[in-house]
Amino acid sequence: MMCCSGRVWSREAQLSPRDRSLITVAALMASGVLDTSLLHHIQRAKENGVTQLEMTEALTQLAFYAGWPKAWAALRFAKQVYGD
Repeated sequence: MMCCSGRVWSREAQLSPRDRSLITVAALMASGVLDTSLLHHIQRAKENGVTQLEMTEALTQLAFYAGWPKAWAALRFAKQVYGD
């Protein structure tokens, strides 16, 4: 039996894994979860087709709402995942 999280992630007809990844990264950053959980979900977003440019733009947009300190932390993780 899948846990609740697994069931949500498997609902690809309702929302693509790529979009789900972007939403998850946004929620974690906005909530201040700036640890390896965020790093993992940025890696997963890349695996799900989120490009470096899309991730950078999403985190930059979020910075205006969640704050630049959170964005800088998330951008450091994105740089680890995507490189320079």
